[in-house]
Amino acid sequence: MGRYITVRLLQGLVVILLISVATFVIMRLLPGDPVRLLLGEGAVRISAEQIEAIKHKWGLDRPYHEQYLLWVFNMFRGDFGDSLIRTGVPVRDMIFEAIPVTLKLNLIALAISLAIAIPAGILAGVKRNSLFDYSATVGSTVGVALPNFWISLMLIVVFSLMLGLVPPFGLRSAKGYILPVIVLVTAQTATLTRVMRSGTIEVLQEDYVRTARAKGLAERVVILRHAVRNALLPVVTVIGLQIAFILSGTIVVETVFAIPGIGRLFTDSVFRLDYQVVQSIVFVLSVLVVVANLVTDLVYAFVDPRIRIE
Repeated sequence: MGRYITVRLLQGLVVILLISVATFVIMRLLPGDPVRLLLGEGAVRISAEQIEAIKHKWGLDRPYHEQYLLWVFNMFRGDFGDSLIRTGVPVRDMIFEAIPVTLKLNLIALAISLAIAIPAGILAGVKRNSLFDYSATVGSTVGVALPNFWISLMLIVVFSLMLGLVPPFGLRSAKGYILPVIVLVTAQTATLTRVMRSGTIEVLQEDYVRTARAKGLAERVVILRHAVRNALLPVVTVIGLQIAFILSGTIVVETVFAIPGIGRLFTDSVFRLDYQVVQSIVFVLSVLVVVANLVTDLVYAFVDPRIRIE
């Protein structure tokens, strides 16, 4: 087990370095100059020497390879640097202010999704080709197909503008979480329900389930004790993927609902060419993905005793 974890961590380190290189290169290829965006209209009145002095202060006048190596060295020391646009504001503070908002939003949505999707998927798999199964299949298909931005806008129009039940944007109160959570729950529940249904149907056809039934065990015991635990393996994989795509899953929702989370911070920083913030967010999320994948593999062994990680 120890050797397996070490190998996976080394592989994750390579992945993080490759992602950091790709992010660094892509940000430098984007059109525009962060210094001129920082100065705005004042850039017209500033001489070329003053602009070069500002670039020197931020290290933007150095060769690209020096900029990258310096950034990587600082990142592994825990120094995220300062924002180029919000002068003097540490990137660490900006990220650590935004991450709790995104995590809270996603954890609430994931908990609700699991509470709905797992029972619904099990019931749909057990009652295959029934009215409930058809309803769950159609509902999950619609939930996957509808884009997040459209659901978000329709919810704002109906529940905020027409009915006035919840605020259309922001998190000034607990009601602010209702609409964005509904949007995230819709997509996640649809995906998890389909996966749980497929896993249940597959497991119910296994020999050990037929053997359990042949022993005279009650159907409820067969399903809950023998089938569900093994059917959860694909769900564990999907949950790991949900954590991996936490940014892409919330970036639209946070933008539409003006939520100060990591997704909105990322998009704002990309548009304003705030290199330090974008690169730091990608680095932090890369570490999160590597850890999430490792934890997912380890959970396999707990969920299914037949799996042993060597």
